[in-house]
Amino acid sequence: MTEISQEILRRFQVRKSRDQKTEFIAFMQAQFPQLRVEEGGRFPRCRNLIIGDVDRAEILLSAHYDTCAKLPFPNFICPQNLPLYILYSLLICIPFFLIAALLNFGLFFISDSFVLHMAVSLIVIFGLIYWLFIGGKANPNTANDNTSGVLTLCELYAVLSPEQREKTAFIFFDHEETGLFGSALFRKMHPQAAKSKLLVNFDCVSDGEHMLIVKSRAAKKLCGDAFAEAFTDGMGKTAHHGGSGTLYPSDQMNFRLGVAVAAMHKAPLVGLWLGRIHTKRDTVLDESNLQYICAGMKKLYAALFEEGRTA
Repeated sequence: MTEISQEILRRFQVRKSRDQKTEFIAFMQAQFPQLRVEEGGRFPRCRNLIIGDVDRAEILLSAHYDTCAKLPFPNFICPQNLPLYILYSLLICIPFFLIAALLNFGLFFISDSFVLHMAVSLIVIFGLIYWLFIGGKANPNTANDNTSGVLTLCELYAVLSPEQREKTAFIFFDHEETGLFGSALFRKMHPQAAKSKLLVNFDCVSDGEHMLIVKSRAAKKLCGDAFAEAFTDGMGKTAHHGGSGTLYPSDQMNFRLGVAVAAMHKAPLVGLWLGRIHTKRDTVLDESNLQYICAGMKKLYAALFEEGRTA
């Protein structure tokens, strides 16, 4: 890895609070003097970091740089097994409802007001969700989610030729963890680019030997063949090109020509899955995954710009 990537991994894995983000932004501006900050939104206030000219770029490469709160359970994602994905999401909500139910049981000794009981239930449930996912203590280990994506952009900047960098805008989104707010702000500030330019988003790419590439319907139509040719089995990795039944929840969902790249594990009955993230066990940074992605993106650039598929 480049020295910049090594320094980020060593010093800047926690990027949750405004002060932590400010420190990281200062570091990035020192490494990339051309980097600019686009700020906007009210709640939350977002600061997206951009290297390159969005309007002149032919391709957008992105990763979210904000990090999450530490949770007592992992954020488990199985993008090609939606029933299991939904079931897990429901199961982790059970403790919230149990706590709300116990409080309501106690309230029966004070008041039988249905309105009061509903209000308390909603306040408790949403308060706990906010505390866990947004307001809680920062996760100290974020190697995969999403320091790996940030490092991928830095590595790509290093390996792409000056001509290729001229065709590229590198975007570090803020507030993905709280609801894709940073990419939504970017779409609002750059509506034409968000509608017409290919965006490749790297999110959780360092833990797993199965590389998942999920393309929107429009992106698949435009350059699906180029992705299939660029990302193949090799370097100890297996490529999976997700179809219409694949759901990967990240910033590319805000773009018509959005493509997600993520690293997965694979298991019987479950299929492709991603775990450990949002917990202190998020410590796996497989450098060979970043090398695989950089090699694949170099092939993709050759195919796209030789054949003009991004036009």
